[in-house]
Amino acid sequence: MQVLAVDIGTGTQDIYLFRPGVSLENGYKLVLPSPTMIVRGRIREATRLGEDLLLTGVTMGGGPSQWAAQDHLQAGRRIFATADAARSFNDDLEWVAREMGVIVVGEDEAAALKGVTRILLQDLDLGAIESAFGAFGVSLQLDALAVAVFDHGAAPPGVSDRQFRFDYLLGRLREERTLAAFAHRAEEVPPVMTRMRAVVQSAKEVGCPLVVMDTAPAAALGATFDPIVAARERLLIANVGNFHTLAFRLGPEGIEGLFEHHTGLLNQPAIEALLSGLADGSLSRQQVFANKGHGALILQPEPFSLDDGPFGVVVTGPRGGMLRASRLRPYFAVPFGDMMLTGCIGLLAAIGEKLPNLAGPIRAGLAGIGAERAPWEVE
Repeated sequence: MQVLAVDIGTGTQDIYLFRPGVSLENGYKLVLPSPTMIVRGRIREATRLGEDLLLTGVTMGGGPSQWAAQDHLQAGRRIFATADAARSFNDDLEWVAREMGVIVVGEDEAAALKGVTRILLQDLDLGAIESAFGAFGVSLQLDALAVAVFDHGAAPPGVSDRQFRFDYLLGRLREERTLAAFAHRAEEVPPVMTRMRAVVQSAKEVGCPLVVMDTAPAAALGATFDPIVAARERLLIANVGNFHTLAFRLGPEGIEGLFEHHTGLLNQPAIEALLSGLADGSLSRQQVFANKGHGALILQPEPFSLDDGPFGVVVTGPRGGMLRASRLRPYFAVPFGDMMLTGCIGLLAAIGEKLPNLAGPIRAGLAGIGAERAPWEVE
């Protein structure tokens, strides 16, 4: 049995191959450049060579790739893009054409273009992952695949992206108040979650069940498998990502509250104030939204003390260092000894919830049960 977890961020994509009978610490893992960073590098090389570009494929994460595209256009070169590829920069194709200068073309027109360098956009490149493992003699024969991406969703015209994203988070909590609520089986991904749907499209030939999850809840869920974190019944977990900071208050009945904000608009005092407000129940959606964040929700009015116990707030994420000297007594989660795989561990736990036929081996693996064999003893 093999289960592959792929946590796709802005800076890196973190990949873990789970096999029952092998301890999580002994599992095969890769930490590689993120897809948007790979595309960024290809665009920058085309800029250096003075080439026009054609972007094809599906909607993927932007950020670094979009900035490189803007630099390419400012250098006087052209960028053509199919509609799905162009939505990697903005769901409003008129905005992409008007504000960026990208020339949006149909599939037939794209196929006929000459004299352009073609770049395929996709968050999930399973072929590249298979090749990477294959170079070291590991053949992928997957029983399940889980992928995490951040998805704003395609907001209708006139609706704030921030409001739309937070409404999605609230909608998931109406289903259930667990972190696994932010994971979907492939056939259940909402149509408005265009980046998640694109992952489903990229994985259509994989031949095994697929689960797609939001990145921050995956990281928060993974953090709960750190034994020091797991020992506490109530928790405050902050995932400080490159673009977004999402924090959860967790208790015996599940999620007690959360907030989401843009990391680039925050500093240590600002994050501390948000976390303190989430802990004591005073933080409001309007307060966060007015400060250009996404929003906040308090489901449990009983305050959570950040002064009790061995630590105050659990921290994950690539920019968690912003809280290293925090007065909130941060604890940096290291599930199974590797903080870079926190999201992958959360993905494995989500598969255990979404795919009942695989739940037994995965839960046993996460509990360290039946992992006495060495890697070479497992087929």
